[in-house]
Amino acid sequence: MSATRTRVEDATLARQTGEIGGTRPDKLYSVAELAKELDITTRTLRFYEDRGLIAPQRVGTARIYSRRDRARMIIILRGKRLGFTLREIKDYLDLYDLDHDKAEQLHLLTQAVSERIRRLEQQRQALEEKLGELNGILAEAQSALKSQSLARA
Repeated sequence: MSATRTRVEDATLARQTGEIGGTRPDKLYSVAELAKELDITTRTLRFYEDRGLIAPQRVGTARIYSRRDRARMIIILRGKRLGFTLREIKDYLDLYDLDHDKAEQLHLLTQAVSERIRRLEQQRQALEEKLGELNGILAEAQSALKSQSLARA
């Protein structure tokens, strides 16, 4: 019996026994349930599935998401929110399956986070420079307006 067939049979049994949508630790989610829980659209889930970042089980045409898929989505959404690329997120998630003691995964995470912090610091510096320049322009314009108002009075 193939692994895929077993997963499909497990998902079918889970739906029949009410495990989908229940409170069991091995809870399974429908696409709508997981999207609602994560406050995302079903299209978002399909997007990350198409990119190979999650791999829900299938029962017919229905997608069934495991707690593992849910955990991966939480990591994906957090990574995107923090500005990591899909490639960086995928590399990190791929290590999760291969690196059982998590040392390599933690090393990659440390490097990626350090690089992201460095880039954000550069962006902050550039932003502060632009804000300083814009505040200078604003002050000059306000001063010119004030001078014109006083000259007319």
